[in-house]
Amino acid sequence: MTTSPSERIRSASFRRATAALACTAALALTAAACTGSSNAGSSGNVGSSSAPVTITFWHGWSAPNELKAINTSIAAFEKANPNIKVKAVGNDTDDKVNQALRAGGANAPDVVSTFSTNNVGEYCSSHAFADLTPFMKADGLDPAKTFPKSMLDYTDYKGDQCALPELGDAYGLYYNTDMFKAAGIASPPKTLSEFDADAVKLTKASGGSYSQLGFMPNFHGYENQSEHLLGQWGPSYFTAAGKSNVAADPAFTQMLTWEQGLAKSLGGFTELEKYRNTFGDEFSAKNPFETGKVAMAMDGEWRVSMLKTDAPELHYATAPFPVPDALASTYGRGYQTGTIIGMNAKSSKQAAAWKFLKFMTTDTPMLVQFANAISNVPSTFASLQDPGLDHSPQFQTFLDIANNPNTNTTPATVNGGKYLTTIQNFEYDFEAGKVPNLANGLKGLDTTIDNDLAQAGQ
Repeated sequence: MTTSPSERIRSASFRRATAALACTAALALTAAACTGSSNAGSSGNVGSSSAPVTITFWHGWSAPNELKAINTSIAAFEKANPNIKVKAVGNDTDDKVNQALRAGGANAPDVVSTFSTNNVGEYCSSHAFADLTPFMKADGLDPAKTFPKSMLDYTDYKGDQCALPELGDAYGLYYNTDMFKAAGIASPPKTLSEFDADAVKLTKASGGSYSQLGFMPNFHGYENQSEHLLGQWGPSYFTAAGKSNVAADPAFTQMLTWEQGLAKSLGGFTELEKYRNTFGDEFSAKNPFETGKVAMAMDGEWRVSMLKTDAPELHYATAPFPVPDALASTYGRGYQTGTIIGMNAKSSKQAAAWKFLKFMTTDTPMLVQFANAISNVPSTFASLQDPGLDHSPQFQTFLDIANNPNTNTTPATVNGGKYLTTIQNFEYDFEAGKVPNLANGLKGLDTTIDNDLAQAGQ
């Protein structure tokens, strides 16, 4: 099913905006709730026909198609579980959730769905969300056989599975097939050396300006966030002891060096920034890939739906983003994130809340209709293979990435995504020529990240 740009932008842009704010909210919740304890029991009951139990569910969906899809899911649950009623509250934010969980009482939600995976670490470590492992064991639910590893990784913190994936986002390569044909390129690149060569072939520039750019490598180029690109290397952000591993893991040096080299071959950082400033809004019909300003772009699966509405005449295809030449055997991998759902550890209705949470994360027909309705990747092995899912060639790429065992995500920390913001800001300085020595800069980055985590109590 197709969603319009105005509908899809609400969740997509919100998901990215909240990432930058996650740290502040995380620190506030950790400070207030760290004295709590994980409630692994199943308090409450599941109601009866004469006295149904009502649980409160907070979520971030707000666009008309999203609300229709989530309400359809809730209706399906209530039909299958007539003794449980769900009171849904949409358009929540992590800040609202944090305040409600801190305050507790009757006004706090029983189940929470959020777009920000960055807050998993503090939700788990503060015990604001219940550890779901005892509930899964009681029901015979094996998470490793139910969910792709990358999705389990972004809902876990140090072995505490305090959340489960609801729907996912996968990142891959979009490319203009008309431009490829005109440049004599027969197939999408699989390695970064092939990608770099194609990007140069696809670039048309004269007199210091571009009429067409093969790829925008600069880190401000929309989805060129550090974690998205680094996913092709499969980096280790932290050591087994929990210390920052940025300087020691060659993935970070290699990614930065690759980006810098590609930028130089395409005209240099300054010229590229001038061209980037002519781009339209990412989540609109003025997106540079949709208007033909760039021939290739890294983006998520939701762009497939947006292109149907924004640029139905555009000839394009999708593929996994290329990998470093030394890791050619891992081609097909990508970066994964998504929507998560957890249960209030202090809820007095956990038995009913768990039944709802389990339904929202494992019921195949529900996940398929939800994923189709809002153009997201479903979050279980069964739903990824379901014939009712959108298996069009463009969308199938992202289903395959989600299923790929080498696909990875970023680890949860007690202070949210602060380390990712720190890395991203460093990369902005590096590409602009403000880091005279990369090795020393990465060591300094380790120190900053470790100090921030120590201050937050990790």
